[in-house]
Amino acid sequence: MMLNTPRLVLRSWTALDFDPFVKMNINPNVMRFFPSTLTPLQSVASARHLSDELAEKGWGMWVVEEKASHQFIGMVGLQQRSEKEGILNHPFVEIAWRLSDRFWGQGYAPEAAKRVIDYAFEHLDISSLYSLTALCNLPSQRVMEKIGMWDTDFTFQHPKVSTDSHLSWHCLYKITREG
Repeated sequence: MMLNTPRLVLRSWTALDFDPFVKMNINPNVMRFFPSTLTPLQSVASARHLSDELAEKGWGMWVVEEKASHQFIGMVGLQQRSEKEGILNHPFVEIAWRLSDRFWGQGYAPEAAKRVIDYAFEHLDISSLYSLTALCNLPSQRVMEKIGMWDTDFTFQHPKVSTDSHLSWHCLYKITREG
């Protein structure tokens, strides 16, 4: 499954994506709103998992490629979340993204995320999407607002982040098919 925007291709993973994915995930600037950077082995395992999930379901986390240069610039997509994860008391679908910092500030994250939202609402029969981030992650919150999401005013301590971390408290944004 491939999705297109004017400047981007959202596509399945290939072995050629692993190296730039590793480089993105060891970059402290890219990972500053995560508890830690990922080791190369963690990144490769994650890429394999994301690739398998996308192949099995037909949706998930797509590779984002710049059309003009054919470069890997990051990933964007959907993740099924369970109530067992301790975020909401019901299952939900999260929209998420991570781009290499070389490509920040060019409108790529909102462009790719809007395409994924359209696909989710038009083809997957998903009625609402959520996005979450650390309260201090203002850049991601701006992307959420640019793509039409609204702040649910629900803040929570992320169950996978240490309670003494400055990244512990998260906010939750939402968008519905109805708008």
